[in-house]
Amino acid sequence: MARRPLIAGNWKMNGSLGESRKLVDALRTGVGSGSGADMLLAPPYVYIPAVKEWIAGSSLLLGAQDVADKQGSGAYTGEVSGAMLADLGCRYAIVGHSERRALYGETDAIVAAKFKAAQAAKLLPILCVGETLAERDAGATEQTVSRQLLAVLESAGVDAFARAVVAYEPVWAIGTGRTATPAQAQEVHAFLRASVAARNATIAADLQILYGGSVKGSNARALFDMDDIDGGLVGGASLAAAEFLDIFRAAT
Repeated sequence: MARRPLIAGNWKMNGSLGESRKLVDALRTGVGSGSGADMLLAPPYVYIPAVKEWIAGSSLLLGAQDVADKQGSGAYTGEVSGAMLADLGCRYAIVGHSERRALYGETDAIVAAKFKAAQAAKLLPILCVGETLAERDAGATEQTVSRQLLAVLESAGVDAFARAVVAYEPVWAIGTGRTATPAQAQEVHAFLRASVAARNATIAADLQILYGGSVKGSNARALFDMDDIDGGLVGGASLAAAEFLDIFRAAT
C-alpha cells in the first residue's frame, strides 16, 4: 500500500480502568517504534485522559469513538465537543459508525455535521459507511455507501477529505464472525475511492480507506494486501492485545 496503513481499535463500551491499563501496556510494548504503520486507540470517553497518560512518549495515537454534532459550547447535556476531545489529546474522532446510525438514529445529515465539527476542532474524522445484509442481498451496496459518502462530500466539500479517513464497515460483518472476502471489500473500497476521485483525483489517491468488519489476525493480511484497503477499523479484536498486534503486524 502506498498510503501509510492505519489500524484503529474501537473499544466501544468495554473494559474497566485496570483492564484498559493492561491492554495499553501490552500494545505499547508490542508496537515498539519505527513501524511502517500507525496504531490508533479509541477508548470510551471516560478513559481518554488515562490512555493519554499511558501512551505518552510512544507512537500510539489517541482518538474518540464519537463527537458532538454541535460546534463550540452550549446546553447540550451529555455531549462532548470536538474542542474538548482535542484538549484531551485526541487526534481522531469516529463519525457515522453503524451502531450510532442504527441504535441512536443518526442520519446522514447528522453524520455530516459531526464530520465538520470534528474538523473544526482540528480532529481527523474517520467517516464510517456500510450496508446492511438486506441492502447487500438487494444489490444496493454501492447505492447505500454512495448516499452516505455523498452526504458528507456535498456538505463539507471534497477538499475536507484531504484531512479525513474513510472506513468501509459492512454492517452484516460487524461482530458476526462473517467477513467480506478481500475481493468484496476491495470492490467497495475502489468504488469509494473512485467516488472521491470524480471530484479530486489527487485527494482520492492519498485518502486512507479502512476496512471494518470482523477483522482478525488470520484474515488481516489478505485484506490489507488489496490495493485500496489501507488498514482496519477493529472492534472486538482490539480488546485482545495478541490478536490486535497480529492485525497490526499484518499491515506492516
